Amino acid sequence: MKFETKEYESKMQKSIASYQENLSTIRAGRANPDVLKKITVDYYGSPTAISAIAEVKVTDARTLTITAWDKSAMKGIEKAILTSDLGIHPQNDGSCIRLAFPPMTEERRKELSKQIAKLGEEAKVAGRNIRRDANDRIKKEKKDSILTEDEAKQGDKLVQDLTDKYIKEIDVVTAAKTKEIMEI
Repeated sequence: MKFETKEYESKMQKSIASYQENLSTIRAGRANPDVLKKITVDYYGSPTAISAIAEVKVTDARTLTITAWDKSAMKGIEKAILTSDLGIHPQNDGSCIRLAFPPMTEERRKELSKQIAKLGEEAKVAGRNIRRDANDRIKKEKKDSILTEDEAKQGDKLVQDLTDKYIKEIDVVTAAKTKEIMEI
């Protein structure tokens, strides 16, 4: 019998997808609708994503336009953006809300690159935890005589190669986002 890594590879792919999702919500000085993903609006008593009650469009490189389908939700959207950690003041003209993204300061860029590095390290830790789970399973299967010594060693190597591959991928994603943030 051979040790299967598909389950662990799937978990690592999900971990990277989650990391990329987190990175997409970080504001990079350009208008990006993903920065609104974490913001919810109290809409008829239930927390609702802005994209569920309004159309969000990028009108130019530094401006987002939010047009609510229900005009009564405009105040709630504006309030949710103001209370979020987005750091942008919405301009409500009654029919739509505009978010003008100012150019980021050097200090803010450095702060964001540290935040990106921290998220990257958390993603790597998640990958290492998946590796540990796989190695524990290999040890258990070897102890239970399901795997031979050679199969266990081969399984360990496969798991380590898989972990190395995903940690490299995390490094590439982190470097790309950091480069995007540091661009002027």
